[in-house]
Amino acid sequence: MAETDSSVESRLEDLEVLSSHQAKTLEELSEELTKAFSTIRHLQLKVEHLTERVGSVEAGGGRPEATKPPHY
Repeated sequence: MAETDSSVESRLEDLEVLSSHQAKTLEELSEELTKAFSTIRHLQLKVEHLTERVGSVEAGGGRPEATKPPHY
């Protein structure tokens, strides 16, 4: 009977360790997902800004003003 108790305790400890590792992995994945969504949102805002700039250039005649380079 002592062997059975020891076996059950060992299996229970293994399950607790596995559960702990899985919880840590889930937390790390959640953090990475949050970072990825933040990066995606940042890039979406940049694309929107660039789209507006291109639209304003196109609406203003299609060509930006020609300026002389600073060495002239």
